[in-house]
Amino acid sequence: MIELVIDSRRRDLGGFEVGRVLPSPSHRMVGPFIFFDHMGPAEFEAGHGIDVRPHPHIGLSTLTYLLEGEITHRDSLGCTQVIRPGEVNWMTAGKGIVHSERTTPTRRAAGGPLLGLQAWLALPTEKEEIDPSFHHHGVDDLPTYESGGLWARLIAGSAFGAAARVETHSPMFYVHWELKAGVRGAVPTGYTERAAYVVKGEIEVEGQPFHAGQMVVFRRESQGIIGATTDATVMLLGGEPVGPRYIWWNLVSSSGDRIAQAKADWEAGRMQLPPDDNAEWIPAPQDPIPTPKAANS
Repeated sequence: MIELVIDSRRRDLGGFEVGRVLPSPSHRMVGPFIFFDHMGPAEFEAGHGIDVRPHPHIGLSTLTYLLEGEITHRDSLGCTQVIRPGEVNWMTAGKGIVHSERTTPTRRAAGGPLLGLQAWLALPTEKEEIDPSFHHHGVDDLPTYESGGLWARLIAGSAFGAAARVETHSPMFYVHWELKAGVRGAVPTGYTERAAYVVKGEIEVEGQPFHAGQMVVFRRESQGIIGATTDATVMLLGGEPVGPRYIWWNLVSSSGDRIAQAKADWEAGRMQLPPDDNAEWIPAPQDPIPTPKAANS
């Protein structure tokens, strides 16, 4: 009942590690989830933090969710928003947006931990060119549940009979679980593609052990039963597929020509930078634009 297991690929960004899970060489997407990054865990000394300089996106929504730390989001719409643990920053790029992410000044001065997840969700073809937007959601917008050693928060989408107030663009779910050792639970049903990612601790699925940094992708007919062998933090995700996509740098589209146009616009300075973070930016790589691949190849 397990389709495959994906190990995160860790990379050092200079005192800070990110584990990329999706896309992987063997599995591009889970439902609309086209990128899935595990940020940290990191412990910054005073005076240090993250500085993701302004960069562009098209054709997707980004979902940032923190477990520890603080990050300031700034974008070309003029939005500035601090995100803290348990909150959601939901940015829809659509036809184009530019944003940056940096440690807040107070947290940078004091130092401290950072742990979070950033997911990118490909927009359905008919919505790839919608106007960009940004929305912040506090904990009151995200339903929670607790029983028998399992605590759950619905971050986005619909699952277990509940719906978060985060506006999504295709059928999907994203859930944060905290499980005590020995507790079992099942991933949401009713979706074509489903997966579970272990952030902390260890779990077992059908007698197989899995640890932090691994994503278990379930077959459609699987019950998706997860058991915690230690206290564990697990993210559940999935939804309906949106079709093959080109992925180049931070740009996602069903059209290679659209990717090429966005690349040219960025290199020519035709994409507006965030008004209060426009002194620097990330240059586009020179890698060629790849051909699109199906979600699971």
